[in-house]
Amino acid sequence: MIRHLERLAPLLALAALAACQDDSISLPTNSEQSLDAQVRQAISPWGVVPILPIKAQNAALVDLGRALFFDKVLSGNRDVACATCHSPTTSTNDRLSLAIGTAAVRVGGTRTLGSGRQFTPRNAPSLLSAGLGPFYMFWDGRVSEEGGVARFRTPAGAALPPGVASLLAAQAMMPVTNRVEMRGIVGDRDASGNANELALPADDQFAQIWNATMRRLLALSGYMQKFAAAYPGVPQDRLGFEHAANAIAAFERETFTKTNSAFDRYLARDDAALSVEAKQGALLFFGRGRCSSCHNGPMLGGQSFASVAVPQIGPGTGKSAPLDVGRGDADVGGIPQTPRFFFRIPPLRNVELTAPYMHNGAYPTLEAVLRHYSNIDSAVKAYDVSQIDPSLRATYHGDAATINGLLASLDGRLRQLTLTTDDQKALVAFLKSLTDPSARDMSAVIPASVPSGLQVRDF
Repeated sequence: MIRHLERLAPLLALAALAACQDDSISLPTNSEQSLDAQVRQAISPWGVVPILPIKAQNAALVDLGRALFFDKVLSGNRDVACATCHSPTTSTNDRLSLAIGTAAVRVGGTRTLGSGRQFTPRNAPSLLSAGLGPFYMFWDGRVSEEGGVARFRTPAGAALPPGVASLLAAQAMMPVTNRVEMRGIVGDRDASGNANELALPADDQFAQIWNATMRRLLALSGYMQKFAAAYPGVPQDRLGFEHAANAIAAFERETFTKTNSAFDRYLARDDAALSVEAKQGALLFFGRGRCSSCHNGPMLGGQSFASVAVPQIGPGTGKSAPLDVGRGDADVGGIPQTPRFFFRIPPLRNVELTAPYMHNGAYPTLEAVLRHYSNIDSAVKAYDVSQIDPSLRATYHGDAATINGLLASLDGRLRQLTLTTDDQKALVAFLKSLTDPSARDMSAVIPASVPSGLQVRDF
């Protein structure tokens, strides 16, 4: 139901967009209309509905997925787990603008880049509620269901095994193939001196990478037992990495689906769930602020792309490096006609917990994001690099050509919008109403150990 509703969201946005181009159509003004009536009227065109509880996942599958999620054995150098960049202690991200992948070193208890390594080109996205049926995964949407429901498009193309059960599982197939994130480079050795055999296949040899990863897993008796429990009808020689990815997805769906926010209760007709300030923020969000022209549907985003002229930071990716043009890179999005600098519009549920913001973590706070939207031209031309970690400041691309390119690509749905201090406070209050309190600290799900015996709690 959520999936179908969310796929209607772009159509709903288009239908309402004309109204959003006219400032005379923004907020209800009937002085006799209650604040709640105004808020509900403003929300109604955007396909925002309560999210029903998800179906319980198979317990043995979740148990296997939990072990895999926290086990560094999936990385070539045995030093990075899924949880390294998506830690439950920090709401399934890593609090970094750009993630640090394999071969990191520790300085004062903090992971820093290893010799000759680079930051990943993008911010590690939150996994909160990622299992609710988004149409696209990753900032550039390179994993999607553009081929149709359950017909996944990924960088692996025809190499993707047929047994991948969901888009979330298709996403879980990818990080182990990425040299910067998890796989490493030829010649790498782990802390015990073991050669990194996962780095040997060429970058386009997806099946070989997945097969090598499975050989590692099935060489461990603990994983043999967990796979047998999760897939009792599948012989060991028929197990592929798709079975591991399906288990990781089941764990993520069961553990990280967080939909008990104040806003959820408000959608369920509890008028007292939101403060007056949050309701005023909702009126701005769904009305004059035009936020809902991009952030709509049950997840408040995640189903389409936009260019909001985010300052360029980092090593870049694809043919456009050292810039990151997102969906505009034909090698990534597969749609060459897409304009440059378009990225996936992120879902906003639990957004309070997922700083820093934008595809490259350019802004550390919600307030900073709102200042960007309030005056995009000024924000791009006068970007303050002190907002990001000192180790990243030299990677800021503030040349005139890049700035002009960003502003030229600006999505037509965005116009200059001046937000007062009170407006910004109200919008932040509304955005914080999207937080499920149980997502603030999920450290209880971290296992004491994993089948590989590798250290778990160092992220």
